[in-house]
Amino acid sequence: MSEVWVLSGLGAVMGLVLILPFAVRWVEEELEAFLLVMGIASVTLSGIWSRHVIAEALVEPVKISAAVLVFGLLFRRFRDSLRRRVSAVAARMGLKLFLFSVVVGLGLLSSVITAIIAALVLVEIISGLQLDRSHERAIVILTCYSIGLGAVLTPLGEPLSTIATAKLSGPPHAADFFFLARLLWAWVLGAILLLGLLVLRLGPGQPTSAAGLMEDAPEEIRTILTRAAKVYVFVAAVVLLGHGFSPIVDRYLVQMPSSALYWLNMVSAVLDNATLAAAEISPRMDADRIRFLLMGLLISGGMMIPGNIPNIICAGKLGIRSGEWAKFGIPVGLAFMTVCFIGLRIAGF
Repeated sequence: MSEVWVLSGLGAVMGLVLILPFAVRWVEEELEAFLLVMGIASVTLSGIWSRHVIAEALVEPVKISAAVLVFGLLFRRFRDSLRRRVSAVAARMGLKLFLFSVVVGLGLLSSVITAIIAALVLVEIISGLQLDRSHERAIVILTCYSIGLGAVLTPLGEPLSTIATAKLSGPPHAADFFFLARLLWAWVLGAILLLGLLVLRLGPGQPTSAAGLMEDAPEEIRTILTRAAKVYVFVAAVVLLGHGFSPIVDRYLVQMPSSALYWLNMVSAVLDNATLAAAEISPRMDADRIRFLLMGLLISGGMMIPGNIPNIICAGKLGIRSGEWAKFGIPVGLAFMTVCFIGLRIAGF
């Protein structure tokens, strides 16, 4: 197959991946299966099927899906106890300090317990508080930003970090378990602390009796097993997409200026950032370009509900509408994108 046909076919697949989950409800609901089909199609078009590609697609999802399963079962066991203790702990610590601890703590823990479990813990914490809806919504959005950022530090945290580590595991980067932590820790930690300080500034001083956000339905074991299986299929699909799109990445994105990549990745506000990472990251990129690319994806992924997994979980379980999320999330995201961009430029990246 000629190069023109390969690039045209991959361009069509990329278009479907970027548009259909947002435009077609069935695709959104069956995203994992859809992405798996698209991943198989992209690798087939690129003609790069090999034992290595198949083994990577089968092995890479194991760690994160196992972590989601184990921590999901543990969380189910201690869920009621967590909710009962929230109000008491908040009263003892003081509400503002408690909320600061939630934002920073869940952000840092998400790379260990996974972004999915961190989001579920956040839902229970918010359900146990007695704040007005507008304050709780702001707290949820800021904490989801924190979770999405912190989860990137290890391959266990979220699909984006799993995919990025897998794609950079060979030469020249030889990415290991802590590669992304070494690359991004200062920027991620700084952003998480800023989010915590923002909660201190915006958060209410005392609880109120107003009706807030609430989620009461406990998870069944079947739900936990299904979620772990979906994470496995999703990561396997994105691994295949990453390999399949490599001709496009090597031809076009590797040469794109880092600043352009950073701002281009604002599309992560409406498109899953793990899929974009699979389509964009290449071992041929240097560390500075990868840092720019990932920070753009991570920050903009918090702007709107579809941007990352914590947003989707919390919005669905707490009944936060897209317009409500965007009204607060977009200004925060634009401010953080600008501050981070200036910081990266001053640091010489």
